[in-house]
Amino acid sequence: MVFKGDESREISEEIKKIKLIDTHEHLQREENRVRSDVDALSIFFLQYASSDLISSGLSYGDYQKILDPKIPIEQRWEIISPFWDVIRNTSYARALNIAARDLYGSELNEKSYKEISLKMKEMNRNGLYRWILKEKAGIEISLQDTLLKPKSYAYWNTPPITKLLEVDREFFIPVHRFQDFTTIQDRSDVEAIAFRRGTNVHTLSDLLDNLEAEFNELSGRIAAVKLWLGYRRPIIFEKTTIHEAEKAFNRIFSQRVFDRVEADGVRMTVPEDISLEEAKPLHDFMVHKVIQLAGRYGIPVQIHTGMHEGNENIPANTNPTHLINLIMEYKNVKFDLFHGGYPYISESTVLAKNFPNVYLDMAWLHIISPSKAREALSEWLDTVPSNKILGFGGDYVFPEGVYGHSVIARENVSKVLTEKVEDKDLKLEEALTVARRILRENAENLFLKRLKT
Repeated sequence: MVFKGDESREISEEIKKIKLIDTHEHLQREENRVRSDVDALSIFFLQYASSDLISSGLSYGDYQKILDPKIPIEQRWEIISPFWDVIRNTSYARALNIAARDLYGSELNEKSYKEISLKMKEMNRNGLYRWILKEKAGIEISLQDTLLKPKSYAYWNTPPITKLLEVDREFFIPVHRFQDFTTIQDRSDVEAIAFRRGTNVHTLSDLLDNLEAEFNELSGRIAAVKLWLGYRRPIIFEKTTIHEAEKAFNRIFSQRVFDRVEADGVRMTVPEDISLEEAKPLHDFMVHKVIQLAGRYGIPVQIHTGMHEGNENIPANTNPTHLINLIMEYKNVKFDLFHGGYPYISESTVLAKNFPNVYLDMAWLHIISPSKAREALSEWLDTVPSNKILGFGGDYVFPEGVYGHSVIARENVSKVLTEKVEDKDLKLEEALTVARRILRENAENLFLKRLKT
């Protein structure tokens, strides 16, 4: 006879053994991290918990001070301490405390922040990523979101795409955004593409030729394409004609208002950009082209849906139901909906249940709300084929956060599957099979199998 507690322990222990395939990260190269001056405050509050700090009342100016290692850490702790106290209940804080405890010996508090910082400095050397990501978090490989540096008129400093995709293959496989093609708003955006590709872009046809060439060059190296435009606008990408797109493209070159800017010390006169509304037909047209090319090369498309990182965002812009026209038109393209669409969980569920080419991704979701992540996973297992659920994506800019998130994710999957077994919705062996699928095999099949053939 197998007792209730035995099943729970067996599920938990088996889940701990699974080598995760992580669907989404933003980690810098290890060589850059180990050159940095690190401490608990300047690293742990780069992301996510920062949003809770601001939401709880910390000023933007004081937040910037917290990240500055040139300011004595005692002064920075004095600033953050009352706000850390009131956000400790959140899952963002919990992930940090798990990382601090398991990696550096203690949860973050007034007595430990200096000691944690000293241990972080000690461990901040070559081998850090292997220790945290592989040995501690048990991650076999992560999909790394590559991103061109923020917009700059000094486009001559933009690295070639091949350089951008030079990730450490021990830990990462790149995902590419093709973002500079889908967000053009001024002449320097066009010139930047032309410069880094060593060509000229004078017409929309030139732009499309370069996009196709880039897909051809990168298709065998990237695991997925990423669409990120929901941080700027609603993810409603309408069908536009080539005439409408060309009109917006040409409008960029007919601007008669100019700005005087400084780019790496060089003073330049540049045309002002067109508005986002004016650029929308071009952006929509280019997004459709990106998806068409992804379909041609069999590359999955990852799309940010639901809540945004940071403060004062508009989640309605990224309701996953906005994507139905793309999902219906491009049946040969597999769409990976990030973050479960939170807070639009059930909307995401319906899309994945109804459309064969829609997958549900729990990247970030476990630390937005562990309870809602468990509720989502339970709903999906009741509703959606288990080969369409991707159970973990760390979505962090520092590796300690990835570790803390991985612990919460494994706990969540274990709790949900234990409940399914206890309720007799799944047999024990079925639950273990599902665990392997959602934490590893589904991501391997969706993203990696194509690159191995």
